[in-house]
Amino acid sequence: MDIIRIGLVSISDRASSGIYQDEGIPALKNWLSQALTSPFEIKERLIADEIDEISATLINLVDIDHCHLILTTGGTGPSRRDVTPEATLAIATREMPGFGEQMRQISLKFVPTAILSRQVGALREIVDHACLIVNLPGQPKAIKETLEGLKDDMGTILINGIFSAIPYCIDLIGGPYVETNPSLVKAFRPKSAIKK
Repeated sequence: MDIIRIGLVSISDRASSGIYQDEGIPALKNWLSQALTSPFEIKERLIADEIDEISATLINLVDIDHCHLILTTGGTGPSRRDVTPEATLAIATREMPGFGEQMRQISLKFVPTAILSRQVGALREIVDHACLIVNLPGQPKAIKETLEGLKDDMGTILINGIFSAIPYCIDLIGGPYVETNPSLVKAFRPKSAIKK
């Protein structure tokens, strides 16, 4: 059985220099351990808000470590130090604009400042491999909301989280077949793409 390799990249000047504890990677690891029912392997990186370092880290995770999915957290706001989207697009082969659009739609249900977020989704494709890269928000609560989506008190989905589309995207770019825990997030695939 194929194992999905997931890169988790937390981008923070203060956390990477030890001023405070990084919360992004632990939040992502916890969420993934509950959401994925397929086997997975994680590669972690905690780095500063430096465009060249971010780009180099993403290239390394795709080209050398052959990650199928990279989730970044932090560095997506409007301040001058927030350069994650630029670093991501600089090494991407194609942008996937729906990811950023959906994340902002979800966050707007909670805070009007969601319009200040510049998260992007993109692909990096090399000769024999491809990876989906998604810039997530920096706060653990917002990470969970954007991945999982919004449900009412009865558990009915109000807005799909972005992770519901990620397994099929990974199928389409040649990665392993990923299954999820439907009580948390249901992977959506067309009927013709569902493996029995």
